[in-house]
Amino acid sequence: MKKLTVGILAHRVGNIFPNSKFLRDLVTEGRKLGAGVYVFSHMDVQEESRTIRGFTPISSGRWAGEPCPWPDVVIDFCRKLYKPFRDMRRREDLFVYANHKFTYKWKAMKLFAESDKLKRWIPKTFVYSPQALEQMIETHDLVYVKPGNGTGGHSVLKIEKTGGGYRLQGRKRSGRIVVTPIMTKQRVIRWVNRWVRTEKIRSGSFMVQQGLDLQLIPHRQVDVRVLIQKNEIGNWEVTGKVLRVGAKNSPTTNLSYGDGKAIVFQTFIHSRFGLDKAKEIELECEELAHRLMEVVEERFGSMVEFGLDVGIDVNGQVWLIEANPKPGHRAFIKAKESDTYRKSIRRPIQYAIHLANKQLGEETNDPYREQAIMETLCKDTPDVQTNLDMD
Repeated sequence: MKKLTVGILAHRVGNIFPNSKFLRDLVTEGRKLGAGVYVFSHMDVQEESRTIRGFTPISSGRWAGEPCPWPDVVIDFCRKLYKPFRDMRRREDLFVYANHKFTYKWKAMKLFAESDKLKRWIPKTFVYSPQALEQMIETHDLVYVKPGNGTGGHSVLKIEKTGGGYRLQGRKRSGRIVVTPIMTKQRVIRWVNRWVRTEKIRSGSFMVQQGLDLQLIPHRQVDVRVLIQKNEIGNWEVTGKVLRVGAKNSPTTNLSYGDGKAIVFQTFIHSRFGLDKAKEIELECEELAHRLMEVVEERFGSMVEFGLDVGIDVNGQVWLIEANPKPGHRAFIKAKESDTYRKSIRRPIQYAIHLANKQLGEETNDPYREQAIMETLCKDTPDVQTNLDMD
């Protein structure tokens, strides 16, 4: 039987793969499952010769680069958008992709807000404009201004009404927190206009969103990362849920900064809301995740996984803050949920193997298609060894 090959498309800058622990774990898990798995970037594809320079981990955090067989399936875990390669990497005649391309966050939130399946969970969200901001801060005591294509909490701004005006707190693209009091609405609008110009991420737009009281712990933002993934037969399952607690007085819950932490979801929710309400909240989070995937796949096609950032306000109401098709998995490590983390790594590879077997079966049964790609193995001796980051 042909040994299946799974390619992981990822971001590489020089000799560095960001998020390399996650990538190493994917390759290792693929080996355990009997597949050949390697990591590659847009720079490593030679389309005319149909060759790829793939990377696999070796000892001490080092990676070996070598010519590898053309993948049966590619999982796109690349979080950067390269204009010269963008169209090529998404062509279905080049690779069989396990996950289709998605869209910017603000477009996704608009789609979700208009869906009968999802709109009850969506806070009010508009594409940013001075008029939209003015309307929102007149209506709500708490408002967020967020980049439509951001990640990691960068460029997010929190606007909160106070007794004497407004308090603005944001995380710049550099990661630095800024806090400023402003007395009047018009000055807030002028200040935020400068923010969206200077803190823009690439060419993306901003959105302005109804704020929620998520301080289940005093002075800390709290949300839930819900990870839903395709399993080994292509069905959606919620792999895990973990509570993310932001650093003290941080505008976001992202774990990359300060003393933010991750804790076991069930333990905290039970203690905060009681057993009956906690079970209701947990089931609603899972329902939200499944309904969201129905809407996403109806619009964009098949996916591998999604990470939902779900807010639970002080009254126990569930809200969708945003959804990410290429989420981080490290919150499960920080919460010491190692079994859930391992499952979260295994499932994308299992689904890719399922998809590859299905694809090869269809090709084999088609008399007008060439025989499936001949089995090839990577060379025993790598041509390049590089030190890549170890997270």
